[in-house]
Amino acid sequence: MAGYTKTMSGDTWDAIAHRVLGDAMLMDRMIAANQEYCEVFIFPAGVRLAVPDIEDGGNVTVPPWFAANEE
Repeated sequence: MAGYTKTMSGDTWDAIAHRVLGDAMLMDRMIAANQEYCEVFIFPAGVRLAVPDIEDGGNVTVPPWFAANEE
């Protein structure tokens, strides 16, 4: 882990990922590093979250929840 961050009131996963990892599309990695909070959508202030190491620079081009139909 790269370290820890604390949430601000009203934070969402994408906002946290943007602030600490530089890319909102990396929110899936933030969630994976903090499974105990995976069902939280809007955070209160002061929640301590682990910040994962991002080795590949986060070359994500679509949101992690997006799934194209392959019919």
